[in-house]
Amino acid sequence: MVGEAVLRVVELALEAGVPTKTHILNLLHRLIDKKHTDLPDVDPPEALALETAPKANVDRYDGLRRVREKRNAS
Repeated sequence: MVGEAVLRVVELALEAGVPTKTHILNLLHRLIDKKHTDLPDVDPPEALALETAPKANVDRYDGLRRVREKRNAS
């Protein structure tokens, strides 16, 4: 019975295109827990639409990393 659940969950993860350990364990927990997780689709109002899509600023991230690398513990 558990083996069948694991196989079903792996199939679901592959179908979703997210075959990661975390996703599989999450799906397995939901399947075994049997709690109702189907929530209605949300249709946000137009006022909540993004005007400018967020951009990753990898230069800022790298700069923060370099600052942390230079710091020493007190």
